[in-house]
Amino acid sequence: MDARRKKLLFRANHRGFKEMDLIMGHFAEANLEFMTDVQLDQFEALMDAPDQDVYAWIVGTGDIPETYQGDVLEQLRAFDVSTILQNPG
Repeated sequence: MDARRKKLLFRANHRGFKEMDLIMGHFAEANLEFMTDVQLDQFEALMDAPDQDVYAWIVGTGDIPETYQGDVLEQLRAFDVSTILQNPG
């Protein structure tokens, strides 16, 4: 994994809002290595947004600004973290 992906993986696991650590961290572990540069840019933009906003976008309770709309947010919204939590190994 290259340096950019490693940094994003660390940030995804250490957001400070436990639910977001779980969602973003597991999503990053499962997907970062396959992301294109454009998708990495989108993920990085989501990492820079406030936790509560991103969480609301993921669970569908908040309006998503056009700036953050894209493949990565759609993948996050479809990501089933419960499967990973039930089968951690």
